[in-house]
Amino acid sequence: MAIPLDVASLRSRFPALARRFNDHPAAYFDGAAGSQVPQSVIDAISDVLANHNANRGSAIPTSREADERIEEAHRAFVDFLGAADPAEVYTGQNMTSLTFAMSRALSRTWKPGDEIIVTRLDHDANVTPWTLAARDAGAVVHTIDFHADDCTLDLAALASRLNSRTRLVAVGYASNAVGTINPIAEICRLARSAGALTFIDAVHFAPHGRINVSELGCDFLVCSPYKFFGPHLGVMYGRLEHLERLEAYRLRPAPARPPGKWMTGTQSHESIWGGAAAVDYLASLGGDAGFRGQRLDVAYERIRAHERTIGERLLSGLRDLKTFRLWGIADSSRWDERVPTFSLTHAKFTPQQLCDQLLERGLFTWAGNHYALSFCECCDLEPGGTLRLSLLHYNTQAEVDRLLEALRSFDR
Repeated sequence: MAIPLDVASLRSRFPALARRFNDHPAAYFDGAAGSQVPQSVIDAISDVLANHNANRGSAIPTSREADERIEEAHRAFVDFLGAADPAEVYTGQNMTSLTFAMSRALSRTWKPGDEIIVTRLDHDANVTPWTLAARDAGAVVHTIDFHADDCTLDLAALASRLNSRTRLVAVGYASNAVGTINPIAEICRLARSAGALTFIDAVHFAPHGRINVSELGCDFLVCSPYKFFGPHLGVMYGRLEHLERLEAYRLRPAPARPPGKWMTGTQSHESIWGGAAAVDYLASLGGDAGFRGQRLDVAYERIRAHERTIGERLLSGLRDLKTFRLWGIADSSRWDERVPTFSLTHAKFTPQQLCDQLLERGLFTWAGNHYALSFCECCDLEPGGTLRLSLLHYNTQAEVDRLLEALRSFDR
């Protein structure tokens, strides 16, 4: 069993966690919208801007230093994703931009009558890029539903839709609305058996669980460091054979081979270096022994254990509320099927009203559709969406108890 996280110690590394609001200690339950960052990430970003700010490829010292940092950051992202070949990982502005670019490249290989599969459980960034690309190519889009009782994907429906015309299955690793973890390795196996590619949105899963693209067997996977304690950035994995084969929309002097051929224009060097610092922060939670990938393995064991402790505490309290509805898996024995992200609706108050009232007590939550538009439409939650409560490993049991006490005041 992994040594428990020293949460008090790691919290001291996050300046934002010392904030107060309305004379209350701020408690961040908005991690699904973006995490706070440790001082080491802030320092890394500042260091690039203060001391190594130059474009790449020159003999001047600042340019050589920029080259060194970007190359080291690239190695950190390769370790983070468990990629077999460094050429399979690259960065971009954000997950959405990277997905749109890949959707354009992939759709050039589609023809009328080809089929694409998306789901109603996904963030719209893994739906609309594919539906627009399919429209332009004349391909057919099939949307997979989820089970209403526990908000888990209908795998039988997905399997029945796969056939020789299926070109792509786009699915999220974990739902950013209700926390469901999808069985990605199984989905990739099913898609591969039908000859289809897989595109995995791992943005919401990345702060909660270890990613290993080699074990998953996916063709593409994308995540965002601002969700795992870093700056705004997108990081993409693509199987090398696809990255070499597909045509990238790029400038003529740009590199002709991956990963460079997929990195459009001048990158945000400070964000890339800050993203690598976020990976190293996570690795530091796994101790000092072993390679970075091994330390990440241990770190995520510790993260998962702590999140389960505080997540089950919150889940237990949410189940007792009479005037709230909890969307998604509510059974603590099924914890391995979810991350600690919870969506609620109330019999009387709107999600925004609840969010505003909780804010008065220093409790930072989120109201809306969370860009999980298909989910909210399917559940008749538009407009308004849900009140989303999302935990990260820097949250504490005391914060969870404060949140539950506040929610009970609305349970009437």
